[in-house]
Amino acid sequence: MQHRLIGALLLALGMTAPVFAAPAHVVTEIELSHQLGRVNAEKLAHLVEHFNNQSKDYKVRLATRAEGAAPATLNLATREDVHEFTLKKGQFRPLHQVMADAKEKFDAAMFAPELRVGVADAKGKLVALPVAMTTPVLFYNKAAFRKAGLNPEQPPRTWMQLQEAAGKLRDADISCPYTSSWPTWIHIDNLAALNAGDVADAKGKLAFNGYVQVKHVAMLATWHKSFYFIYYGRRNEADRHFAAGECGMLTSNVSLAAVLRDSPAIDFGVAPLPHHDDVRGAPDHTLADGASLWVGEGRKPAEYKAAAKFVSFLLTPEMQVELTKMGGYLPMTPVARAVAESKLLAGDLVGLKVAYNQLKNQGAMHPLRVSQIEPVRTIVEEELEAVWANKKPAKEALDTAVARGNIALMPAPAAKPAAKGKCGSNCRGS
Repeated sequence: MQHRLIGALLLALGMTAPVFAAPAHVVTEIELSHQLGRVNAEKLAHLVEHFNNQSKDYKVRLATRAEGAAPATLNLATREDVHEFTLKKGQFRPLHQVMADAKEKFDAAMFAPELRVGVADAKGKLVALPVAMTTPVLFYNKAAFRKAGLNPEQPPRTWMQLQEAAGKLRDADISCPYTSSWPTWIHIDNLAALNAGDVADAKGKLAFNGYVQVKHVAMLATWHKSFYFIYYGRRNEADRHFAAGECGMLTSNVSLAAVLRDSPAIDFGVAPLPHHDDVRGAPDHTLADGASLWVGEGRKPAEYKAAAKFVSFLLTPEMQVELTKMGGYLPMTPVARAVAESKLLAGDLVGLKVAYNQLKNQGAMHPLRVSQIEPVRTIVEEELEAVWANKKPAKEALDTAVARGNIALMPAPAAKPAAKGKCGSNCRGS
């Protein structure tokens, strides 16, 4: 009765009764920053689109990260970025904390030990997600092998066998018998790990100038002079030449298989990364490394909830298999690996079994990686290029790289406070 009287009064005054609308649905949007190239950026965009399509409460927006920019809510670090990210721990919130606060299921034990290196704290808790990890292998061109009279079902397993194969490929007029991408990652970090060594001593000082390393780099120098080894650049420039069918053999990340799989230009095989058979303890194991996902500090609870939901999305077996199929990356969890290794996906995931067989050795995890430390990596590459150019012998180049690298790793001296009453050019108004 009272409501009817109010309605009648409003009508009499020429007014209408208020309409109470349902509250608008709130969507939390977060940013994911990256510095990927076009191809990998497109792959990441595909994953983000899939998440956004199935999520009604949370959305992820991609953005290219500028140098020196403050962290976004989510940040994708490449191998070369990881060291810089670990030095800025105060700018990032540990992933295990983000997941716990959001009450999302998350246990570091679900990740293989080799995938946790560089993204776990002293207690073994994950501070970041090892989302796109890979390990180096040997790719070989089966057509080139046949032309050179080599058995494409018996690829070289040692560096001496690879040298023999390179010679036959050269004799068969293959202009690029062997090449390599990521020289520091493969020929410094993984050379040490696979041949039962390390790149640093017990005190953390660089020490990749021992017998095995010098012998290896000297060997490559000899190959370079003989045109057995063709050097294309510091990153993955060699991948393109192999994919085009120009090279007989290539050492690169196993993730390349996902690209080569769809290429009509080359019939390829995948074999373990070669080792030196005269080194005691070899072959030991290769290293896993790649892109990791970090969460920025100073965000709202809803934004952290969105970040946690995105991480949980990436960890589903379906998305783990999608990541592996799309990018050739190592599955992060045992369940995902079991699915990825099934006969159903065997044709899509070429090289995955080889990669895992290399990683399974339970040796040291080698927390220090030269390829992750930008200034040291640059130094090593400069010195290696001096060897390829016949400007330095292997021993001198590696000794110099170690000495320069150790200086680069030294902490910067603390700034001295200005003397009282002497502020120099820093005085206000100067």
